[in-house]
Amino acid sequence: MQPITRFLEDEAATIQLGEDLALALKPGDCLALSGDLGAGKSTLARAFLRAIADDDTLEVPSPTFTLVQSYELRIPVAHFDLYRLGHASELDELGFDEALSLGVCLVEWPERAEEALPANRIVLSISHEATGRSVSISGPDNALERIARTLAIRDFLTENGFRDARRRHLSGDASVRAYERVDGRDGHPARILMDAARHKPGPILQDGKYYQQLAHIAEDVIPFVAIDELLRERDFAAPAIYARDLDQGILLIEDLGSDGILDEDGAPIEARYVESARLLARLHAAPAKRDIVLAGGVEHHIPDFDRTAMKIETRLLIDWYLPWKRGTPATEPEKQEYAAIWDGLIDLVETSEKNLLLRDFHSPNIIWRAEQDGIQRIGLIDFQDSMIGPTAYDVASLVQDARVTIEPALAHQMMDAYLADRRAAGPFDEALFLRDWHLMSAQRNCKLVGIWVRLMQRDGKPVYMKHMPRTFAYLEVALRHEALKPLRDWCMKTGLIGPESAN
Repeated sequence: MQPITRFLEDEAATIQLGEDLALALKPGDCLALSGDLGAGKSTLARAFLRAIADDDTLEVPSPTFTLVQSYELRIPVAHFDLYRLGHASELDELGFDEALSLGVCLVEWPERAEEALPANRIVLSISHEATGRSVSISGPDNALERIARTLAIRDFLTENGFRDARRRHLSGDASVRAYERVDGRDGHPARILMDAARHKPGPILQDGKYYQQLAHIAEDVIPFVAIDELLRERDFAAPAIYARDLDQGILLIEDLGSDGILDEDGAPIEARYVESARLLARLHAAPAKRDIVLAGGVEHHIPDFDRTAMKIETRLLIDWYLPWKRGTPATEPEKQEYAAIWDGLIDLVETSEKNLLLRDFHSPNIIWRAEQDGIQRIGLIDFQDSMIGPTAYDVASLVQDARVTIEPALAHQMMDAYLADRRAAGPFDEALFLRDWHLMSAQRNCKLVGIWVRLMQRDGKPVYMKHMPRTFAYLEVALRHEALKPLRDWCMKTGLIGPESAN
């Protein structure tokens, strides 16, 4: 990529650039700040550190005499000032390599140790220009892409009336999406910015398609906007969208709040889970809608949770989990038998009740809004991967929350509440639904055990492995239904579960 250039008209613009860079840099990045005395290097570094800390009062002393100042923040940062460095070799004594391995290194006066700094460093050069400053940023393409993205978000906010808004990291998730809190100015409430650049294609797996296409994973923000409009049209509490750039994948949306359905210790709050189950009953009682037309004529067709999607997800168990568990890949006969079993189970879905499924309806994606009434108390987020499929899927996702242990008593409460509301709404085949609940539970948990390993091995996110025991416990519950006997037998034969799971 070509170097990125910006003009900074005043100190406030320098501070804003430092804050924006705090949303782009990651551990392993070295940011070399080059410029004359008074160019604004320290101002930018201070703004960067305060943004990472989310603390405008953070003391940021100059490291001119100590040479390095370390900060244990969301991302560890080491702030180096090499003006008094005697020789480049002294950089080792300051613990530079260790600091870089743990977090971000900000380096003022990098010219004093240029030969000792990493070749892939990001160089930010500041020079005087008229009454302001000119900035040029160069470095490796992957770093410049991240920086270009954060500056594109800043431009988006400016174009939509939020020129001076303060941006702070909010969260990332298991996908490529990231979220920021955009603090309102002039009395405006805080908003959430969704940063969801279009998915980059992965390796071709089947029929000329990659995983996201086969599994109907949203590749841009259009599905989110479409489902959001559909939910709000039906009086569900999905966030209002204040500004959008569909091409770039940037949305400015309503902040529904931060209160969830777990208590301070991470345990489920029973009443909130039960109300969430009742919301699903309300959602499933209305007819499904498949095609949504957005402003500007953009169309979204809600995909079916079809055979291909179900099977590509269940393959995660055999492609990722089984090799990790046993140390050797699945044999060809094991793969063929597993695929045949799922073909038979998916045949059963032909008779399933189908409607809109939100796909990841569980604690991380449910907001509790105590000040509201009825279904408006349940705030919905993260529904861009919605499909048309068995209604039992979302109920299984909630009742067997992948990230928190749901005890049997609470699971029964949720199921009873859902079933009671469905019966009250009209004709409903309860026995068929319960079969589908076990089938969808098995499908979802076979997917999840593979996802946890993939997140660890491919994406460097081992924290998700803590959910593995719970996921297998849920799977064993699913396999108790007589319709799941072929899968239960296969799991016992391959050693994934013990014979006690049949009880």
